[in-house]
Amino acid sequence: MDLERLYYKDAYLKEFTSRVVSCEKDKRGYALILENTAFYPEGGGQPCDLGTINGIKVTYVGEKGEDVVHYIEEPIAEGTEVKGIIDWERRFDLMQQHSAEHIVSGMFHEKYGCNNVGFHMGKDMITLDLDKEITWEQVQEIERKANEYVWSNTECVTLYPSEEEREHMEYRSKKPLKGIVRLISFPGADMCACCGTHVKSSGELGIIKMFSCQKFHQGVRIEMLCGGRALEQINIQLEQNKAVSNLLSAKTAETARAVDRLLSENQAVKAQLIGYEREKLTSLAQKHKGEDTVLIREEGLSPDSVRNLANMLMENGAEGLCSVFSGNDEDGYKYAVCQKNGNLKEFIKEMNTALNGRGGGKPFFAQGSVSCKWSDIENFFREV
Repeated sequence: MDLERLYYKDAYLKEFTSRVVSCEKDKRGYALILENTAFYPEGGGQPCDLGTINGIKVTYVGEKGEDVVHYIEEPIAEGTEVKGIIDWERRFDLMQQHSAEHIVSGMFHEKYGCNNVGFHMGKDMITLDLDKEITWEQVQEIERKANEYVWSNTECVTLYPSEEEREHMEYRSKKPLKGIVRLISFPGADMCACCGTHVKSSGELGIIKMFSCQKFHQGVRIEMLCGGRALEQINIQLEQNKAVSNLLSAKTAETARAVDRLLSENQAVKAQLIGYEREKLTSLAQKHKGEDTVLIREEGLSPDSVRNLANMLMENGAEGLCSVFSGNDEDGYKYAVCQKNGNLKEFIKEMNTALNGRGGGKPFFAQGSVSCKWSDIENFFREV
């Protein structure tokens, strides 16, 4: 069937009429094929359109051979005349993001020789993968240049040159192409082979914003947004920064400096607390120096401190079991059990079984937790 793809004639078409060619039950629902359609099928890095056909929800649109297949939730009889309505908010957002990707990719290619090797329109962020490493400063440079292009309100042009004509044209394409090819041109920024939908002019993008640039494979992955989605994300981040500034009693332009100061103060306090705890553990270890077998219950110790205290007891010369527990009857107890030159595997297994615990480690040292009362722990070690 010679399908008429209305989205190529008018990407701004929101409603259309058609007739059902076929509608068959499918694992996605009902696979509907129409004589013509304004629904864009998923492809070229661009998600499909959604909307309704005769009021029935369209859940996905894809291609099968030369046909565009609309997956709907209820069947429609063959030959029925139908009305399709595009989810315009979604369509326009995707047109904005896709058009911005063209402009940005073209500029990276022209300025730094980068090739776009990956493009994904996610729900929250658009990612662009380039095959060369570039700096954040270079990304910001392209961002400024791309926004200047947006403000120029340059018209997007669609071309269908022949193979002979294309031999004398420079355009981006990820693979060699034959026959009639659809080229999308944003003059002065990019020309690329593409099957997607795009805005009429660059001014409709509003703003292009880059959010991050991270090393990815042999190049970089850039997170970006444009238009309404960029505005929404910028507002989210501004609100977060405003909340941080209120918590820190700092101006919104000085939150990074305030956080850095807070982290430095926090590190100093942590170092002081570690010193106090080390003194406490040393005192406890000295208190039990000379004892052959030790069982200690101490409140508020971290797992690291439980382990360190057990090690100190063992290093103080204890030959028997050195057992340290920290916690309470409601929340359970963290433990560390050790014995110099000992083999505690079977003992720890029995202890975990008896005290509803879990953990393990080396033959002479084990660490974990138990869920029981302190009296249960005392009774178990009394019988050892």
